[in-house]
Amino acid sequence: MSDATLNTVTNDPGDFAVQISDQVGSFLVAVDEVAKGDEPDSAVPFLLLEVSQLLLAGGRLGAHEDFVPDERYEPDLGPEQDVDDLRERLAVLLDPVDVYSEVFDPYEPRKAPVACRISDDLADVVADLRHGMAHYREGRTTEALWWWQFSYFSNWGATASAALRALQSLVAHVRLNQPLEDLDGLDTDQGLGDDTLAEEAGKVMAREIAGPLGLRARTVK
Repeated sequence: MSDATLNTVTNDPGDFAVQISDQVGSFLVAVDEVAKGDEPDSAVPFLLLEVSQLLLAGGRLGAHEDFVPDERYEPDLGPEQDVDDLRERLAVLLDPVDVYSEVFDPYEPRKAPVACRISDDLADVVADLRHGMAHYREGRTTEALWWWQFSYFSNWGATASAALRALQSLVAHVRLNQPLEDLDGLDTDQGLGDDTLAEEAGKVMAREIAGPLGLRARTVK
């Protein structure tokens, strides 16, 4: 980032807050709309786009100097808005491609992948973002920016990045006509299964997954 860009961000915290809140708000609305299931044909591509755009906001927060909240203790926001319904609706919408494998920290060597769910990831990200948005709507701009920045580093940045990799991989498998590994081997309640490729997975992908989720295999001439 150039010095001019950094100065613009630092000298106009109000404008920066508006820009970040707009990106956060857009993501919250978009995920809720997708979870309604009214347009399942475009669910995965749309989520890929929205998570990508959200991570741009995260990158800007990560590049910014640390925000310091105005008050020593966080003001009480009252009961947190429940995300379980959103989580369940996304799980139904994304079945059977909801579960994927992920390595939590790429800088920790020899860590085995674990099974995760896109629906869990998105719901967790939404919970973090809503918390900051509640502060922003109450006029506590610095508190909101501090929370979004802190939770980007501590949770939602890595969580959204993992979901993005899963969504991008899913789209790539379909568009490039590459078979998926046997999805039955992935279970968030158990360890990862064998690495055996199922030859029929590609056909199942195209027939039962790609169409309903709005994905189209690339035509190779």
